[in-house]
Amino acid sequence: MGGRRLFVAVEVPTAVHDAVDEAVEPWRGTRGARWIQRERRHVTIRFLGTVASDVVDGVRRAVGACAAVEPPVDSRLTGLGAFPSTRRARVMWAGVDDGAGRLADLGSTLDGALPRGARAEAREFRPHLTIARCDPPARLPDDYVATVVEPIGFRVARLVLFESVPGGRGPGRYEALARADLAG
Repeated sequence: MGGRRLFVAVEVPTAVHDAVDEAVEPWRGTRGARWIQRERRHVTIRFLGTVASDVVDGVRRAVGACAAVEPPVDSRLTGLGAFPSTRRARVMWAGVDDGAGRLADLGSTLDGALPRGARAEAREFRPHLTIARCDPPARLPDDYVATVVEPIGFRVARLVLFESVPGGRGPGRYEALARADLAG
């Protein structure tokens, strides 16, 4: 049967990537940071982890069902941050606005449509674009979070079901298994 590593995300436009790249330029020298390529950046709505191959079609249908009832969402970049903190950064990120909770609503609707055998991880939803991973964890200076990020607005109008495909020595790749336009 086998398993496949899946997640549901939204892609962001070129202008968002441009604004993020400009904002993080002063931080490119951060020791231990592995910078994420633009084509791998996205806003994860739900990480599903390893899903049995025979459940993947049900996940595709769930993504379509969620998109059919949820309208597009207007969002924007908000600033830089790190998980779990700037004192011990494992992930450096650019924040994405969800002040109205609409991106979180997408995730909740998706959760309700997922088939048995496909459940999202239980972490609190914090929309962001991962821009770098740090190993060992980095201690970022206080002015990192004060970095000005152009608050580029963008419309979330499509959900994408991705599979994370291992790449041998490299970071692997993300393969789009389905795209579904939001209602509206």
